[in-house]
Amino acid sequence: MSKVRTLSEMQAALDQEMAWRIKEIGVFKVGAGKNGPQRKPYIRAGIALLYAHWEGFIKTSSEIYLSYVESRALRYRDLKSCFVVFGLKGKINTLVESRKSLPNIEAMEFIFSKLDETATLQIGSAVNTESNLTSKVFNNIAGSLDIDTSPYETKFHLIDSSLVDRRNKVAHGEFLDIQGREFSSLVDDILSIMRLYKTDIENAASLESYKRAA
Repeated sequence: MSKVRTLSEMQAALDQEMAWRIKEIGVFKVGAGKNGPQRKPYIRAGIALLYAHWEGFIKTSSEIYLSYVESRALRYRDLKSCFVVFGLKGKINTLVESRKSLPNIEAMEFIFSKLDETATLQIGSAVNTESNLTSKVFNNIAGSLDIDTSPYETKFHLIDSSLVDRRNKVAHGEFLDIQGREFSSLVDDILSIMRLYKTDIENAASLESYKRAA
């Protein structure tokens, strides 16, 4: 992924990520709405594709935001703790995992010594969808970016039952009982959640929500 250096670049990247996904999903939405023997295969394939774009968009849009935050060239101490974690996670893990005092002391000294350095975030490994982007995993990803997830909570059951569970059934070759109208409604709901996440990221960047309060 190319560097995102300005707010306009970030917005353009998010717009592009959303646009091609909507276009591709739309093909299956139209196909699922037609009568004929191809309708059910369109729905089954559409469920798998819809999930893929759900997972792909959340991961990629999160990475775009992190790339933008990194481009601000702020010191670690000027960022909220959740973003500091993306840069110093290796040493933080030492504090969590080690039971020996010396490694913990060394890790803390290292962290303190880095606070006045320009933050470098480990973007490539920062966002883990666990190949199964349930509401719980989504909640963890959004929380790691300091995105408020309370507006999404009413959609958690839909994400888990209507999308992720059905996608898993398709992936395992199981029977899937869903009609074209229901699939169309699911597409609209998932795209709505994706758009909300996009807006939340854009607002967070515009408001500089990644900064630690003075």
